[in-house]
Amino acid sequence: MTAPRKPSTLSDALDAWVTKHGMIKRFDLAVAVADWSDAVGPQIAAVTRALSVTPDGTLMVRVATHAWATELGLMAPRILTRLNGDKRGRVQHIRWQVGPLDQP
Repeated sequence: MTAPRKPSTLSDALDAWVTKHGMIKRFDLAVAVADWSDAVGPQIAAVTRALSVTPDGTLMVRVATHAWATELGLMAPRILTRLNGDKRGRVQHIRWQVGPLDQP
């Protein structure tokens, strides 16, 4: 008979589960949605809304107008650099979706 194991903390159990199921990369990608406003600044944040990130690293962003979508498409390399910070390649592409910002 083996000695009983000491119970692990919830934090340790959650960390083990996240690591085992490969969720760390997805969490890193999801941070891009939360960081959107800081990365683009208040003027661009007012006319855009980051929606989600696909598993392959494509950030989906809703844009208020076609004109803004065109302008932001030209700015995409700089925006990607700001979003990724020191985690190179976290977000690979941005896909702009024109439409109302108040829709999910």
